[in-house]
Amino acid sequence: MTVTKTVENNRAVLLVEGWLDTKSSPELGKEINALSEIEDLVLDFGKLEYIASSGLREILAAYKKMQEVNGKFSVINVGSEVMEVFRFAGFDRKLDIREK
Repeated sequence: MTVTKTVENNRAVLLVEGWLDTKSSPELGKEINALSEIEDLVLDFGKLEYIASSGLREILAAYKKMQEVNGKFSVINVGSEVMEVFRFAGFDRKLDIREK
């Protein structure tokens, strides 16, 4: 997994590529936790191929972090296979998730 981070003003966009699994999820968590004074966090999953439950935990943690500061949180460009996992976990009912 690779993460490309773009920060402008109080908005951060993290482009996540590859597999978000048990091995790579902590890396995403570190990238998100390193962000400070962010009011809008966008995870771009346009190049994400796979997500495991550990990846879902990191997404939920990021969502909660943004809730604490009354910020915005969204996941964009989600492919059909990853969206299926979000639906199964019920994330599509709670989070702002946009498909490709």
